[in-house]
Amino acid sequence: MSAQAWPSSPLDAAQKAFSLLVVPPTALVYDTGAIAGVVPLDRLRGLLLSVRTGPEVRDLVWRDLVERAREDGPGWVVGAVGVAMPGLRRAAGRLTTGWAGDREDVDAELLTGFVAALRTVEVDAPRVCGRLIDAGIRAARKVRDAQVRHPLPVTGAPGPSVPVRAADHPDFVLARAVAVGVVDADEAHLIAATRLEGATLAAAGERLGLPVRLASAWRTQAELRLREAIRDGELTFVALRPRREAA
Repeated sequence: MSAQAWPSSPLDAAQKAFSLLVVPPTALVYDTGAIAGVVPLDRLRGLLLSVRTGPEVRDLVWRDLVERAREDGPGWVVGAVGVAMPGLRRAAGRLTTGWAGDREDVDAELLTGFVAALRTVEVDAPRVCGRLIDAGIRAARKVRDAQVRHPLPVTGAPGPSVPVRAADHPDFVLARAVAVGVVDADEAHLIAATRLEGATLAAAGERLGLPVRLASAWRTQAELRLREAIRDGELTFVALRPRREAA
């Protein structure tokens, strides 16, 4: 294959390698047993993403994938990366949202950290794939943080720039969380109204058409995701563009 045909993006290149790996008649296959029989790895990826597949089954499959990557050669390493690609792309998006540095460097370290963790991850603990991606995120964050030492300027719009540190004003934290999809606008409203503005859950939920119990559940789950995003540094480099004043 010519150099021009090979993607320059590390994640795209890994996906290309995975796509070649699952082409018949030499496709790398996996025996899912009673779930779906023998399937190529791209079909396995779809099965693992299905809401009908429970976390226990995912971990069972990923324990096997890790063992194969350790024992059966580079093909299974590429296969493990390809099966995890949706999670890797989501992690890459969060790592580089609002960041002006070289995304390919971050993507490359994300992959490197993931592959390195295949050799060391504890397969008997839960969230095997999640912990592999976490290892990649830690490696990528070191590169990103080493390249960026100052807040990102906001250009192209009049007015003052918006702070980019996740520990700034809570409204900015919520806005960044909405921007990268950690919480949605309704969840952000529930948190802001009840935690920052003193509204009751009943009043805040009524504005969204939610009963109190459902509003409470929404807020609890949103705050858990928000706490994890702040802890993991996902909101640190998200720059917000101030709105233009209405004419």
